[in-house]
Amino acid sequence: MKNNMKSLAKISMALCGFVALSACTHQEQISDGSNADIESRVESLLSKMTLEEKLGQMNQISSFGGSIDEMHDLIAKGEIGSILNEVDAKRINQIQKIAVEESRLGIPILMSRDVIHGFKTIFPIPIGQAATFDTAVVYSGARVAAIEATSTGIRWTFSPMVDIARDPRWGRLAESYGEDPYLTSVMGAATVKGYQTDNLSDPTAMAACAKHFVGYGAAEGGRDYNSTYITERQLRNIYLPSFKASSDAGAATFMTSFNDNDGVPSTGNKFVLKDVLRDEWKFDGFVVTDWASASEMINHGFCADSYDAAVKSVKAGVDMEMVSYTFVKQLPEAIKRGDVSMNDIDNAVRNILRIKFRLGLFDNPYTNESLAEKALYADQHLQMAKETATEAAILLKNNGILPLNDKVKSVAIVGPMANAQHDQMGTWVFDGEKEHTVTPLTAIKELVGNKVNIIYEPGLTYSRDNNKAGIIKAVNAARKADVVLAFVGEESILSGEAHCLANIDLQGAQKELIDALSKVGKPLVTVIISGRPLTIADEVQKSAAVLFNFHPGTMGGPAIADLLWGNAVPSGKLPMTFPKYVGQIPIYYAHNNTGRPVEGNEVLIDDIPLEAGQTSLGCRSFYLDAGWEPLFPFGYGLSYTTFEYSDITLSSNSLTTNETLKVSFKLKNTGSVEGTEVAQLYVRDKVGSVTRPIKELKRFARVTLKPDETKDVEFELPISDLAFWNIDMQYVVEPGDFDLWVAGDSQSGKPLSFSVK
Repeated sequence: MKNNMKSLAKISMALCGFVALSACTHQEQISDGSNADIESRVESLLSKMTLEEKLGQMNQISSFGGSIDEMHDLIAKGEIGSILNEVDAKRINQIQKIAVEESRLGIPILMSRDVIHGFKTIFPIPIGQAATFDTAVVYSGARVAAIEATSTGIRWTFSPMVDIARDPRWGRLAESYGEDPYLTSVMGAATVKGYQTDNLSDPTAMAACAKHFVGYGAAEGGRDYNSTYITERQLRNIYLPSFKASSDAGAATFMTSFNDNDGVPSTGNKFVLKDVLRDEWKFDGFVVTDWASASEMINHGFCADSYDAAVKSVKAGVDMEMVSYTFVKQLPEAIKRGDVSMNDIDNAVRNILRIKFRLGLFDNPYTNESLAEKALYADQHLQMAKETATEAAILLKNNGILPLNDKVKSVAIVGPMANAQHDQMGTWVFDGEKEHTVTPLTAIKELVGNKVNIIYEPGLTYSRDNNKAGIIKAVNAARKADVVLAFVGEESILSGEAHCLANIDLQGAQKELIDALSKVGKPLVTVIISGRPLTIADEVQKSAAVLFNFHPGTMGGPAIADLLWGNAVPSGKLPMTFPKYVGQIPIYYAHNNTGRPVEGNEVLIDDIPLEAGQTSLGCRSFYLDAGWEPLFPFGYGLSYTTFEYSDITLSSNSLTTNETLKVSFKLKNTGSVEGTEVAQLYVRDKVGSVTRPIKELKRFARVTLKPDETKDVEFELPISDLAFWNIDMQYVVEPGDFDLWVAGDSQSGKPLSFSVK
């Protein structure tokens, strides 16, 4: 990792040098970068602007490579503040030249793009990056994305998505970091830092956008854009912390979400946009709507027309509108009527100009058009993508067949995801090119050469394929092999925005494929490549081993090949709970206990006596047919070795709210190969003024150990991190008793106790 970071730093410095040499300074006075200087320049510029120019800064359009001539007049009049979906450096420079040299005030355009998990070099989807439990590789992935994207002139991305996602039916969870507020918070913050560095004016820095503010991941029924019904306490305890972490990390922008919560669409929600974001968190970047979410408040039934939508958006605290044009069309009349004040407009424009100055756009508006050749698909970038994909893979089951060894002389490679160059990249990939994707089939052939006979027979041509004619060919291939590698899962189109599912089983005839292969009598290794958790209980039971990969990106193939043959050891952990059945959803580890929690001896449906009494089954909180446990819990993941936790010790059993608890323990590799364990610290507040979750993740650490090696590990947990929003809606640590676990997943370990005075 350190070598990769050094390589990344060299690329970044080289690109910065190119930019510095080629930058065209259009103003005599260069900013000194201080906040005072930037604020002075903002106010000076604002004082010169007409209303039309101010509204222009609040207007974002999408070009999708359209004619620059068609945009020319609007840009020259200063009536466009941002353009998205321009990715060609030459075209971007032409656009900036019009803005800087032909408009009255020379305000540069902020060029933006959905760069979600890589620009050209595609990393695992964010939910896969979360599975690494490694903020360093997440930072590196964002840094690579920023270096590649800024080389073409893009300076703003709509990422990270820090929505809490607890429903695997929701396709957009692929962009999330999973179900846990703490994990999402640290991953989101690392992504912000990776995009932006510590200096937004760095030419390789790209402004981050924390989205979707707020509660989008709780969409009713797991159906995109749907309503949410989140109380203020739930917002503050579960859904807002990850956004607060992104704000604290310096996120330049925020994006409103599509959903309405308790009847109020986020784009018109003053409570979250002003009361929380501005007044409580002191956020001084700018807020943009999601695509047309201002005008969509009409569909919600919250606004009567586009005039109403523009007024309510701006009054709520939105600064820039994405593509629906209600601001530029309706706000002049709204100002005349007094429905919107000039102060509202000026505040919005201040926020936008502030970020443009911080990005250094006024001093260095142009891009060196030769940068991309050096940046895109750089060897170091591909290596980092492979490292991330390796760490992101989660070993769900292994009866000893993995890793494959020299005794394996022939392998049958089957399944629709073995050679799916496009689909392996995952959702929200606008700029990645499948020709650069290395698939498992290609990587395995390169890895084993002629030492292993590879028999490739996909059986199904794509994940939704219901034509079973090829299954018999796959079975015949399996009969000729020592081991069967079945690559199944989801095409990229089955996850992402608006790609929700009521059925999260394997699609098409993939279940039949796995069933047929399991009957051949050869060891079956099932490799799943997917955009979401799936209900795979049957497939797990029928397989000797299961390796799960959230869409792993450009270098997913080499990562998987290394893992299968033991050149790398699995270390990924689940960032979301896997249900046994879709009917268990929502299912997540940090739930409340209920007044009648399970005791572990409940009678399930097949064991119910005939004519059993109504209350004879225990009257506990569980499903008669599914029990109470998930298929796999949050934080779960196996290795090719085993780990032992011992001597877990607390620095004190009684602390005050201003102290820090130190949790020390020994972690030993009890197996025969080097491996990395993700040690996890969970806490439970046993009694609160409102009910508290049965466990909450508070810390984690990746620890690499050689065989038989033991390391002393210590977590530091400030007692202030135990605060929550209590019955009086105050953020406090309540005195009382707590349980604490240190373990390899959210269901393991024995509790220790401490108290807070």
